[in-house]
Amino acid sequence: MSDERTALLIHSVCSVAGDSAMSDSGPQGAGAGSPGGPTATPRSLNTFFGVIVPTVLSMFSIVLFLRTGFVVGHAGLLQALLMLGVAYFIISLTILSICAISTNGAVEGGGAYFMISRCLGPEFGGSIGLMFYLAKVCACGVYVLGLVEAILDIFGREPGASVSEGLRVLPQGYWYTVLYSAVVLLLCLLVCLVGAHIYSRASFLILLVVTVSLLSIFISTLIVRPRRFLISHECGANRTCVYNASYTGYNATTLRSNLGPGYSRDYSTNTVMSFATVFAVMFTSCTGIMAGANMSGELKNPSVAIPRGTISAVLYTFTVYTMLFIVVSSTCDRSLLTQDYGFFQRINVWPPFVIIGVYCASLSAAMCALIGASRILHALALDQLFGLPLAPAAITSKSGNPWVSVVYTWALVQCVVFAGQLNFIASLVTVFYLLAYAAVDLACLALEWASAPNFRPTFQFFSWHTCLLGILSCLVMMFVINPFYSSASIVLLLLLLLFLHYRSPTSSWGYISQALIFHQVRKYLLMLDVRKEHVKFWRPQVLLMVANPRSSCQLITFVNQMKKGGLYVLGHVQLGDLDALPSDPVQPQYNFWLSLVDKLGVKAFVDLTLSPSVRQGTQHLLRITGLGGMKPNTLVLGFYDNCVPDDYFLQDPAFSQGTGGHEGGGGGDNFGVDLPSLQAHFPPVRDVETPHCLSAEEYVGIISDAIKMGKNVCLGRYFYQLEGESNAAKNDGVERTIDVWPLDLLQPGSSSSYVDVCSLFLLQMACVLNMSNRWRRARMRIFLCVEAALGDQGWMAKEETLRDLLRKLRIRAAIKLVQWDAVVRLHGGGVNAQCAPTPGEGGVGDGRQGGGALPHLSESFLTGVNGLLMEHSAQAAVRFLYLPRPPAASSQSEQYLAQLEAVTHGLGPTLLIHGLTRVTCTEL
Repeated sequence: MSDERTALLIHSVCSVAGDSAMSDSGPQGAGAGSPGGPTATPRSLNTFFGVIVPTVLSMFSIVLFLRTGFVVGHAGLLQALLMLGVAYFIISLTILSICAISTNGAVEGGGAYFMISRCLGPEFGGSIGLMFYLAKVCACGVYVLGLVEAILDIFGREPGASVSEGLRVLPQGYWYTVLYSAVVLLLCLLVCLVGAHIYSRASFLILLVVTVSLLSIFISTLIVRPRRFLISHECGANRTCVYNASYTGYNATTLRSNLGPGYSRDYSTNTVMSFATVFAVMFTSCTGIMAGANMSGELKNPSVAIPRGTISAVLYTFTVYTMLFIVVSSTCDRSLLTQDYGFFQRINVWPPFVIIGVYCASLSAAMCALIGASRILHALALDQLFGLPLAPAAITSKSGNPWVSVVYTWALVQCVVFAGQLNFIASLVTVFYLLAYAAVDLACLALEWASAPNFRPTFQFFSWHTCLLGILSCLVMMFVINPFYSSASIVLLLLLLLFLHYRSPTSSWGYISQALIFHQVRKYLLMLDVRKEHVKFWRPQVLLMVANPRSSCQLITFVNQMKKGGLYVLGHVQLGDLDALPSDPVQPQYNFWLSLVDKLGVKAFVDLTLSPSVRQGTQHLLRITGLGGMKPNTLVLGFYDNCVPDDYFLQDPAFSQGTGGHEGGGGGDNFGVDLPSLQAHFPPVRDVETPHCLSAEEYVGIISDAIKMGKNVCLGRYFYQLEGESNAAKNDGVERTIDVWPLDLLQPGSSSSYVDVCSLFLLQMACVLNMSNRWRRARMRIFLCVEAALGDQGWMAKEETLRDLLRKLRIRAAIKLVQWDAVVRLHGGGVNAQCAPTPGEGGVGDGRQGGGALPHLSESFLTGVNGLLMEHSAQAAVRFLYLPRPPAASSQSEQYLAQLEAVTHGLGPTLLIHGLTRVTCTEL
């Protein structure tokens, strides 16, 4: 347990299981990215080399040299600038979220995935991280195809030409494109296997080359004179289309003609373009904003470098794209822009400038995407969210390079390049990236809305408004671009989320869902006003006292089925005095009890207390358990008898070794409590020679205390005989019956008062059980005890009155008449008919009469009552009986329990209930 001297908590990618991040043992400590470990990757990249350079190169990539004319030619200058503004508006909102999250703590390897997963938890983090990984994979394929396209523009054989001309020696076609892409991708693989550091240093030289190429384009527009070109394309089988295109230099007429849109058929895909399809291609230039964030594992100070570098790179690229759009729309006619992706070579003062720039930008963007994707996959593998399939991706070289994840990524990109054309997969890449950006905004929004005290980013230029606007913008543009891809990607995301949720990976990262739930629950608990309670909306809120769950699991499960969406708390009292102890022994036990709740699959809270006596501890729990309007109104206890309890842990396969427990260490997905630890924590059940730890006087005193505090009381007996969940699932309630005896069988004089508060409470609890899924098909029977001495009209009128009451209360049940004259005579004579009080008038068991002296009941009467129950309810699945008030004198406690024991002896699962709460309502 932590104390005042405990160091700051440090979580890394490798400390998923909750162990120290400094540990170098086990599979998680053996990879790169384990801070402080012997094989930790050195952080050597600064803001410029680690963030600005890769971000700029990723955002320039293909669009800068090969799709600028495509965008302006089809969309026109105005719509092109609109697209650029929308794209950069979306990514700017996302950048604000990235900066906020990255400045709120230490960022490890994995970049955007690391930030999302540590903010939203393993389910959202893992699913979105895998989606972002797929986006990077597809983007790498786009860059490779763009590079091959640029190569074929120079070295590809002309369509229809049978022999090579000059440098045009490379044959063209779909399979050739795939072959060339594979060669380029193999080159990228070799570079990435060497390591990210070599690429990072070399990328600066690539950026210089790209910058020189850009300057040559701007300078060429001032130097090169107007020119005309003939451009030819294959327009189908055995047909070639020829276009007249011209470069006019800076010309107002050219600018005016290029202002408006002119969407036409794209010569590479042979499909008519639209705003959405052109925007999808253009947005691929904006997918590099996380290139620097993805290098977080190699950055010296990621919290400083990521915000500064990303913002600087985005401002620079936006300026360049804006200037370039204006320049080409002022100097080139629409035919040149739409019919030749590589027109910059035609109008350059020295074409090799552009060729070198295209090759360098495309190749660097492809390698950057390959490295970034491999780092995400490596982080996913280290976090062990997807289990065995990704486990090899955690392997690294001695230098810390995750070479297996690089090979994984290379193989997937190789599959992507089978698309053959850049424009074919541009929409898919854009949709994936927009979904990832929306996830980053969602992470930041959740942190802001959760109002977590530890969310204190040093970057302050954001708010929940920018996060929400970023999410909405991303989602809207996703469906504008391609509704099918958008829907499919969201469905895939949800499937991954459900997979991770049911796989239940547990982490030490923290769960944003828990922070949001806490925030909202606190708010709604304050709104839940106890003064506004109404009987129409009453529901059981149960405190079940458990001495040892080994013998109480069936009762715990049964009460869970009877709670009807109400509060359910498992209470336990540990005997002791805190003054005589060095620390509270209760706090370390919560994990074991919560693991038990998980194991049983019940929806219950756990409340433990330390007290000198069980009675006093139960009083404490009845008073303090719950908050506001969510406090227990019903106390459930196990029955006090001399039966030797069975050990449920030995009967249920879920508690057997090797069948559902997580063996081994205490980390990972069980919060440090594995099955052997859970079994060892709870002591063995009481044997024959072991006396009760609770006296009869104290047990009855607990019942009396609860009634004095206005709580309903239920005593459960023989619930160890109730069939388990596995058996119950087989018949699902078929042929099961719920028997209700709504009379105080120990006081025959109360037989006319079958509609008092306690009787109606019995009916309500039985009805609640009958509404649960496990008991929905069970038949409910209500037994009405009558005496033949009253005559036919008496019992018929009583039956009709009860039937009318059930109809008003909407309770479906069969009424069974039971003659018990012989039993009543054993009590001391028949009982004359009395006027039955209406509900709410009070009567026996309404909680307003003080507990008096316990009436003397003969053994023959008690045996007769038990025989009556055995005769009519022996085959019932569960029985609901009326629990008399306990005696005021503690000296009569054993006699009181003996009477209850005699009446219920051998019955099977039975619930004795004393209700004080008015729970029925006939009005709408």
